[in-house]
Amino acid sequence: MSLTEETSARAVLPDAEAFTLIDASGAAVPIDRRRGYELPDVEVLKELYRRMVIARRWETQVTALTRQGRLSTYPSARGQEASEIGTVMAMQETDWLFPTYRDSIAVGTRGVVTAELLSGFRGDWHSGWDPKEHRIAPQATPLATQVLHAVGLAMAAKLKGDPIATVTFIGDGATSEGDAHEGFNFAGVWQTPTVFIIQNNQFAISVPIAKQTRARMLADKAVGYGIPGYHVDGNDIAAVFAVVTEALDRARSGGGPTMIECLTYRIEPHTNSDDPSRYRDAADVEAWKARDPIARLERYLTTEGALDDELRASIEEESERIAAAMREAMNREPAIDPMELFEHVYNEPRASLLEQRDALKAELEDAHDAGAVS
Repeated sequence: MSLTEETSARAVLPDAEAFTLIDASGAAVPIDRRRGYELPDVEVLKELYRRMVIARRWETQVTALTRQGRLSTYPSARGQEASEIGTVMAMQETDWLFPTYRDSIAVGTRGVVTAELLSGFRGDWHSGWDPKEHRIAPQATPLATQVLHAVGLAMAAKLKGDPIATVTFIGDGATSEGDAHEGFNFAGVWQTPTVFIIQNNQFAISVPIAKQTRARMLADKAVGYGIPGYHVDGNDIAAVFAVVTEALDRARSGGGPTMIECLTYRIEPHTNSDDPSRYRDAADVEAWKARDPIARLERYLTTEGALDDELRASIEEESERIAAAMREAMNREPAIDPMELFEHVYNEPRASLLEQRDALKAELEDAHDAGAVS
């Protein structure tokens, strides 16, 4: 039964088996197992494939830069491309995204350029882009705080009659946070146009999901808030795109929030400073690599005759150009003005803040004069 057909239900118990449209072998599942959903058009699938390939090459380059010391830290989403890109490609331009620190490829797919996107990981700015321009909030490092922001903006849009939806990513560990509960509960009570995407990548840093909850699955939490909950194969971008598209349509039309658990896996360490061998088995990682979302869609498109060597080479060349542009962008040292620390703090600056600003300005001028003399 599709989400549209279940709109009248106040809550939906997810199926134990993660919903998929294209299985791990790259074959389309039989129609009787699609629960009323259609496979996305082949042109849509080709674009989703292109976006995932570009995202993986981009992220591989970011990881290399981090190892070279060009970035202070970076949390990779390798293996989670289907969940991230399948979600943001389902969004409309007017929708708002509330990402976490691990969702850089989602932010980039929504149009934020590399220099702005990576400024926070280089320590230049907390958020290098204009949230209003891109309709993307700053990447949240504190767990689950972005859930409240997504629900709050959605409530404001509902009160204004603005037909948009908000989307927020949340990790499996973050579902244990009080902020997540408050956001889910508020969204359920007030029926805000919010779609919660739980990326269940199996580990909250080093804590496995079994130590996070006794629930059968994370999407089961939805029923307690009167929210429809869905359990989706997060490595199948066709399924993610289809379910999220319908959830967003429902949200914009006044049908309220949806919780979607995308079952996936974090292939890389939590960040470049993490040693995952201390808490998980390498055999598990290899097993999940066999379920790679890019390889899965590539097999399907190749079988359907929609992806040939020429198109594959073209996408790879585009990916390399984007990676080269990233290296060039990261080779340029940013012009940083320390006085910007005092901007955008208060609408009407407090006296104490102005005193600190003047003190820093004087200190910088003294340092500059001393340097000029020497």
